[in-house]
Amino acid sequence: MYEDKNIQCRDCSEEFVFTSGEQEFYAERGFQNEPQRCKGCRDAKKAAARGPREYFSTICADCGQEAKVPFEPKTERPVYCSDCFSTQRAEF
Repeated sequence: MYEDKNIQCRDCSEEFVFTSGEQEFYAERGFQNEPQRCKGCRDAKKAAARGPREYFSTICADCGQEAKVPFEPKTERPVYCSDCFSTQRAEF
């Protein structure tokens, strides 16, 4: 039903593909307009609107190393560095 379309990004002028799957997704959600920006430019625009992310320093509950996290840690819950978090996540 849908065919891939090549669209030129309005920001970087690079051509990107608006896939048939994406077109179907847009139709299911009732979106009327096709995307005007490539994924990279859409992500950059979202990040710019969000502003810079604030990071907090804490000590990893597993290895004791310093960890920087994008949220303010609460004292009653353990906080892990990236490596230990990956290990913890893999165990579940």
